[in-house]
Amino acid sequence: MRPFFALFCLVIFITLFSCQFSENIYINADGSGKMEFSFDGSQLMQMAGDKIGENQEKAIDSTFSFKELFDTMRDSISKLSEEEQQKIKSLEPFNMHMVMDPKTSKMTFDMFTDFKKVSELQDMFKAMKSFGDLKGNEKASGENNPFSSFGGDGTTELDYNYDGKIFKRTARIIDKEAYKQVTDSLGQMAMMFGSSTYKLNYHFPKPIKSVSNETAMFSSDRKSFTVEFDFMDYIANPEALNLEVVLED
Repeated sequence: MRPFFALFCLVIFITLFSCQFSENIYINADGSGKMEFSFDGSQLMQMAGDKIGENQEKAIDSTFSFKELFDTMRDSISKLSEEEQQKIKSLEPFNMHMVMDPKTSKMTFDMFTDFKKVSELQDMFKAMKSFGDLKGNEKASGENNPFSSFGGDGTTELDYNYDGKIFKRTARIIDKEAYKQVTDSLGQMAMMFGSSTYKLNYHFPKPIKSVSNETAMFSSDRKSFTVEFDFMDYIANPEALNLEVVLED
C-alpha cells in the first residue's frame, strides 16, 4: 500500500495542473446519495508521453478507502497534532478510484463518498487540501498543494442543502480581502489551469422544474443537468456556481 500511496501522491498533484474537474452528486428519493469528485488528467498524460509513466510498467486500476490507507499509517498518525488528526478524520468517509495507463494515455481519479443527507457534504477542495497538508506528504504539502490556493484555506465556505423539493449549492467568500490576495498571487499557476474546466453533474429522484443557472443542460428525462464553467473563472468567483434547483411535485 505504501509504494502505491507514494505514487498516488506524486501523480495526483502533477495531474491537477491540467485537469477537467467534475463535481457529481446523485440524490435518492430518501435524500441519501453519493458524491463524486472526478478529475481527468488524460490530456496531460498525452502531452507528457512516457515521462509520467516511465517508472510504471503496468497500468493501474485501483480503488481504495482512505480509512484503510490511514489504518496502515496509524503509528505515524498518532504522533501528529490533534488538528492534523482531525483533518485525517474528515477524509475517512472517502474512497478513491485511480486509473493510470501509459499505453492509452488515460489518467483519471474519482474521489467519492456516500451520504445520508445532502447537508453532510463538504467542500471537496477542502478535503483534498487536508490530504495534501498532512505532515510527511512532502509531494503535496505547503506550496506544492494547489488546493492551498483554491478555497481550502478558510477564506470560503461551501454548503449544500436539500429538503426534497429544493436543492441549494451555496458558496460564500468569508474574507474577501484575504481571498483576493490568494487569487492575485496565483500567477503561473493560473496559466497552468487556463485550459481546465469545472463541471457540475447533478442527478435527482424527480424531474427538475427549474435551475437558477440558465446555462444548465438537461437530460432527456429532466432528472439530471450539467453546468460547465471555466475553472479559473470559478476560482476567481466561486459564488458564480451557486445554484437553486426546484423539483417538480
